[in-house]
Amino acid sequence: MHRTRGKVIGVVVGIAATGLLAACGNNDSTASSTPTLSHTTTTAAAAPTSASTSAAETGQPSQQAPETPADTATPERPQPLPTNAITPEDTSKLTDKDKKFLDALKAAGVTPSTSDIALSIGTYVCQGVAANASDQDLMTFVSAMAGSDPSFDPAKMPVEKAGKIYIDTAKATYCQ
Repeated sequence: MHRTRGKVIGVVVGIAATGLLAACGNNDSTASSTPTLSHTTTTAAAAPTSASTSAAETGQPSQQAPETPADTATPERPQPLPTNAITPEDTSKLTDKDKKFLDALKAAGVTPSTSDIALSIGTYVCQGVAANASDQDLMTFVSAMAGSDPSFDPAKMPVEKAGKIYIDTAKATYCQ
């Protein structure tokens, strides 16, 4: 009876060990190299060198450096943007209503980093007003948008106050 139990335990342990070893197999799914944007094929023929020939003749192991492909391509890198690609904001495209809204924001103490950010927030407020959204619903999203502006400084004013200024200013000057 003890021999049977020992055999069963041995078989179970053997199956478990086989399963664990199979799970730890050589099917590695991690990347082993950095992908490149260019597609190159390399062909390197293994040519015997004098070091390998002499090592074979003398019976001593060769101490060659690992072979490197003859046609190794460097990976492509993105080119930097030209300095003239970043242009100052073009205010000539702003309507009188846009300018009035931006001036009212500035007078209330809110200076967005770009007019696009402020106009997007103003447009959102006007759409919310047209859809009969409550001020509380608007406040949640407008405050988040105002707080995500790179020029917003929470040390100067709380984000909720900036959100309220956007909502009140948009209702007074932009949503007409």
